[in-house]
Amino acid sequence: MKISKQQAMGILRKTGILWALLILIIILSSVSPVFLTVRNFINIFRQASITSILAIGMTFVLLTGGIDLSVGSVTALAGVFAAYVGIADKGLPLAVCYVVAIGTGLICGLINGFGVAYIGFPAFIMTLGMMGIARGMAQVFTGGSPIFGVSDAFADIAGGVTFGIPNLVYYMLAIFVVAYIMLTKTLPGRRIYAIGGNSEAARLSGVNVKRYLVYVYGICGALAGLCGILMASRITSGNPIAATNYEMDAISAAVIGGVSMTGGSGSLLGTIVGAFILIVIQNGFDILGISPFYKQIVQGAIILFAVFIDLRSKKSK
Repeated sequence: MKISKQQAMGILRKTGILWALLILIIILSSVSPVFLTVRNFINIFRQASITSILAIGMTFVLLTGGIDLSVGSVTALAGVFAAYVGIADKGLPLAVCYVVAIGTGLICGLINGFGVAYIGFPAFIMTLGMMGIARGMAQVFTGGSPIFGVSDAFADIAGGVTFGIPNLVYYMLAIFVVAYIMLTKTLPGRRIYAIGGNSEAARLSGVNVKRYLVYVYGICGALAGLCGILMASRITSGNPIAATNYEMDAISAAVIGGVSMTGGSGSLLGTIVGAFILIVIQNGFDILGISPFYKQIVQGAIILFAVFIDLRSKKSK
């Protein structure tokens, strides 16, 4: 069976991100014997887990043509709240910590969604404002100092290992599976894609666009809240400056993975692969002793290239 040139290009576009990750792994393995070790790969998965969860939430928003610049700050705010109720001396159950963290993120996300959908704020402005509010609240609540003294059970949420695999990886896989089913196997998922493709056409076909915008920003905020408790657990403290610039990592992972900045196209699998590409680059730089500042340059260049490819693809269509 012969494959046409057009079919071959289509296959390459769909699998190109996986080939990019594989080539990156091969290059780093050839220049450093430390890279291709079980210990290092476990470390990569641990580092990629929080970024991946944030990027999954960001994917929901980007698919509608929006953006959320507040996820890093919301993660920090949820983390300090979770650490505060997770202090060992309080003796509160872990369920309270989860509710506080995820609830904090959900509230911030719903406010973002309401501002964008019903008040009419541009997503960039609304979430930029929330970024400042959430980060400022975290600083005020803690007085600018980390909250220490969390219980051992709290620290084990993300710091523990089960069957040799970090707990963070299980959280990432669980969130991915649930989110994948929501986007690909349910009516709300199809409507999210439809809104990003053409919001007016979706509205005319009976989709409550405003409600779905609140819905996706709420999901993004809730996942940022979950990342808050995971990060606080990992560093065993609630740090008001945690997750700085994580919003850029989340956006980068999604865009590198093929999610369109203009909405309507992209996949969660691509988002996850994009997150791993970012972490593998960072990990490789650390191993090779390259300044982390170069990571920002490479990340910015990759984003521009990914958006350029997306725009060219849409023009050709």
